[in-house]
Amino acid sequence: MASATPAGAPRRRRLSAQARRELIERAATEVFAERGYHRASVDEIARRAGITPPVLYDHFASKRALHGRLLERHYGELREVWRTSLPGPEPAGERIGRAFDAWFAYVEANPYACRMLFRDATGDPELQALHREVENRSRAEGLHLLADEPGSEHLAGPQPLQLQMAWEIFRGSLQALALWWYEHPEVPRVDVVATAMDALWTGFERVREGERWRPG
Repeated sequence: MASATPAGAPRRRRLSAQARRELIERAATEVFAERGYHRASVDEIARRAGITPPVLYDHFASKRALHGRLLERHYGELREVWRTSLPGPEPAGERIGRAFDAWFAYVEANPYACRMLFRDATGDPELQALHREVENRSRAEGLHLLADEPGSEHLAGPQPLQLQMAWEIFRGSLQALALWWYEHPEVPRVDVVATAMDALWTGFERVREGERWRPG
């Protein structure tokens, strides 16, 4: 009986389902980031993943399901960055600097993911609702971490929504800086982190000590 593989030819190893899904998700993240949800095609995602569209549909029921999976995945990984890098016995400035560095390290390693999360507007009401839902989970965890910081009671102030506004400043500033860095990759991460710390930590540190701005 003749061998299916010619003598001396390398035998192609079959990928596991998990490895195949990883290839699809990486390719899809790039395509969604580059083209947006509506202009991204399943054919292009499959081509970059080295598979055919029917194989992609074996793993994901639709383009929408794939996009939703990526939102869940990358926001979840960013939440994990805060969970693992912010707590600790060190002084607050050291811990927050470490967390910022870890957050931007994720951005550096996953530039397409961050572009997709922070810039892509799908125009699809169902996906926009999912995006808001995933963002809200991240916001809730961020608020919890911020509230646990010593001195956060000064940041919260007398208004019930003041802590939420402070978190929006942190979140919006970091995301905007990540998008700027995507367009300026020549800037070293250490400089990006230092700028974020100068802009965000310096003011937060003063508020932690009870200093607050008052209109003149």
